[in-house]
Amino acid sequence: MTKILAIETASEACSASLQITDGANSQVFSRIETTPRQHAKLILSMLDEVLDEAGIALNEIDAIAFGRGPGAFTGLRIAAGVAQGVALSVNKPVVAVSTLAALAGQVMGNKNYQDEIVITALDARMGEVYWAVFKRNNEGMVELVGEEQVSQPQTMFQQAVLNNTEDVKILAIGAGWDAYAEELLANNKPENISHWESIYPTAKDIAQLAVPLFVEGKAVSPEEAQPVYIRNNVAKKSSKQANKFNL
Repeated sequence: MTKILAIETASEACSASLQITDGANSQVFSRIETTPRQHAKLILSMLDEVLDEAGIALNEIDAIAFGRGPGAFTGLRIAAGVAQGVALSVNKPVVAVSTLAALAGQVMGNKNYQDEIVITALDARMGEVYWAVFKRNNEGMVELVGEEQVSQPQTMFQQAVLNNTEDVKILAIGAGWDAYAEELLANNKPENISHWESIYPTAKDIAQLAVPLFVEGKAVSPEEAQPVYIRNNVAKKSSKQANKFNL
């Protein structure tokens, strides 16, 4: 039996989830609220609520999972910091899961999903998006095609959509698409792409992807669990500011 407690705060949606997996059977306990700038205030109480609902003590879990990014910089720091703190308090390992993969996993588990690939995108601000392409592998799991990137929306559209042959069905999801889909798809929309709106990465999806990673021995110590920003200049700028104030 594997018990994973998960945190996701990389987007507008703040969520916590506990997944208890026993062979082919799973129980999931989740909380989610779409409340921008309230994540730090909400996440610890959400963790308490899912544990209480499941009747599981914190020291009984096997690992803490968190959405490691890419995503909103402050949200990633919250998720990593809470995951590290909680894991250290009960001497448990941490599993870092891609927020873009969590988005893809959410729709690939949807019975209405019929497309061959999913392009997930989060709004990176400054006229850019974080994005990646995913497919379902032979084991039915989410598999990254290429690498996670940050670029202008038009670059994403060219590389991920227009460079794919028209007989490949594409699903576009995430706040990055929500922000720029009208602009990108306004003229000559390819027939092979569809766009689902208002889908956010959640802790439930983080936990689901974390289970096989934990079983495969890919959990790390709390000290090793770090966010993935992709946009290096933002991370460097924040690091300089932190050093300035001795943080």
